[in-house]
This record gives sequence, structure tokens and C-alpha cells, in this order.
Amino acid sequence: MSNSDAARHREIVMPALLRHARTIYGGAMRGALDRAGFDDIPANGLYVIGGLALGAEEVPLANLIRDLRISKQAAGQLVDTLVMRGYLERQVDPTDRRRLVVRLTERGAEAAKIQGKARDAVDAKLAARVSAEDIAAARRVLYALVEMGIEAREREPASS
Repeated sequence: MSNSDAARHREIVMPALLRHARTIYGGAMRGALDRAGFDDIPANGLYVIGGLALGAEEVPLANLIRDLRISKQAAGQLVDTLVMRGYLERQVDPTDRRRLVVRLTERGAEAAKIQGKARDAVDAKLAARVSAEDIAAARRVLYALVEMGIEAREREPASS
């Protein structure tokens, strides 16, 4: 890599860098899932499946809607599609029968495992290019952006 290539990251605005970085992870995950026969996961489905795999075993449907920042109708359609295709199951929340929770099925857990392996492969390639300190700094910066979003969302008026 030439010196001009090495400094190019300073010229590209942060949103563009984030978009391209997300594309690298998303493409690797989609490719691995497609090759394994999980080629029917809709847009935003990777987020739901990955989030459920990394988070609590059961997640209230309202949390998914909030985190996706899509309409309740779009989130409901996404969950319906994932349920219909066998990735999720929907159940009544045992602590509050008015709420529904979703959880991964066996098929969903297998897809999550493949998705995780693809993410880990990208992480390994990244670790071969930059230092552990660079990765830690990038994670701190990205988490600061996440915190900014959380704080902004907390200031928003509650929707009815």
C-alpha cells in the first residue's frame, strides 16, 4: 500500500466509511448464509437473528421494533416473514401476557452460527491489517456514536 493509499482514510467522511464497513460484514455474512442454504433471510433479518443470538434468549417484540428504527408494521412483517421461514418462533411473554416475545428456532440458531463465523472471518482479516490498539480505538469511537443515538432516542417524545 502506498503512502497516498494509507492516508486516504482521512479524506473519506465517516458516514461513507461506516457504510462501506457495514457492507463488508453484511456481504460476508450474506454470502456464507447463501452458500449454506439460508438464502431466504429478508433485509434486516440478519440484524434480528444476530441480535437474538448475541442477546437474551427471549426479546420483547417492542425492543426489536425500537432497535430497528422501522415502523411497527414493517417490523411486524419482518418478524412474520422470519417466523414463516422457520428462523423465529413467537410466544406470549410469560411475565406479561399482553406482550409477545420472539426467539430463535433451531434453524435460526444455525443461521446465527454461520453469520457469527462469517463475522469472525472478517474480524480476523481486519486484525491481520491493523493493530489490536487500532481495533480497540475504532470500537470506542463506534460505541460513542451508539451512545449518542441512545441519548437522542431517550430525548424523543414517547410515541402513542
